[in-house]
Amino acid sequence: MKKNRYILITGAAGFIGFHVAKSLLIENKKLILIDNFNDYYDINLKKRRINELKKLNKRFVFKKIDISNFNKLSKLFSDYKIEKVLNLAAQAGVRYSIENPKIYFKTNSIGFFNILECSRIFKVKKLVYASTSSVYGSEKKSPLNENFPANDPIQFYAATKGSNELMAKAYSKIYNIKAIGLRYFTVYGPWGRPDMALFKFTKNILEKKPIQVFNHGNHLRDFTYVDDVSRATILTLNLKIKNNHEIFNIGKGKSDNLKKYISLIEKILNLKAKKKLLKLQTGDIKSTLACNKKFFLYSKFKPKIKIEDGIRRFIEWYLWYYRK
Repeated sequence: MKKNRYILITGAAGFIGFHVAKSLLIENKKLILIDNFNDYYDINLKKRRINELKKLNKRFVFKKIDISNFNKLSKLFSDYKIEKVLNLAAQAGVRYSIENPKIYFKTNSIGFFNILECSRIFKVKKLVYASTSSVYGSEKKSPLNENFPANDPIQFYAATKGSNELMAKAYSKIYNIKAIGLRYFTVYGPWGRPDMALFKFTKNILEKKPIQVFNHGNHLRDFTYVDDVSRATILTLNLKIKNNHEIFNIGKGKSDNLKKYISLIEKILNLKAKKKLLKLQTGDIKSTLACNKKFFLYSKFKPKIKIEDGIRRFIEWYLWYYRK
């Protein structure tokens, strides 16, 4: 087993993990995929994602492993020659972190520490991990630049992700690990999570139920299509970086108003939403906009998918998935 060199993807049954794994399998890369199938949302959706990967290319290893279990994780690293790690496993959801902070600490902090330790012990060549635009907190300057301070989180989810960045930076300095943190901006698209706005809006509009529109729809978001995020993530696997640890924004570089977002969903569905206008939620960020200059300088990467096309692709998937 040790002769092969694998790319490990954690959280492979998750939204972004699935899309990244799919793209790498199309390239016939040797992958080890792990996921713990937690019940934060529909486990059947996660299982379907893995089944879709099997239909595409069965030449991958899949293990049900929770990254917070060091013994199982280190055995995996011991059994296989893992050259690069894409850590996309995390307890997701900004609002859920207010209700259940403990699970965020277990997965996002202890789990990430275990990833760092295994990367050190087994001499991984490259570690790429998911961070989030939420680390910018209530920063009012725009667009958001990687050099801005990210030390004032307004939810515990952001605090765990910010600590990941500091932990990775320390490990990269002390143990000479090449590590890249990716601050994802509002990722959306087919096979998305049921707790995400696009999913909930589409579902409720189709079912003629009211949609909850927080901050009276005045949010601005850098909505970034999942295929663009997947392309950017895969680029980092072979990216040459100046320092042992680098942080990159991964966003479209353009903000859209939530009202526009909803109107596009209505237009594509040819249905009018029943809107329940609500005030700003605790832990919610009013506006996000990525500065993409740093990542472009390193990779020449440019997002391709317009918001109209991205929403249409999601709705086409949703109708296929739930109505066939």
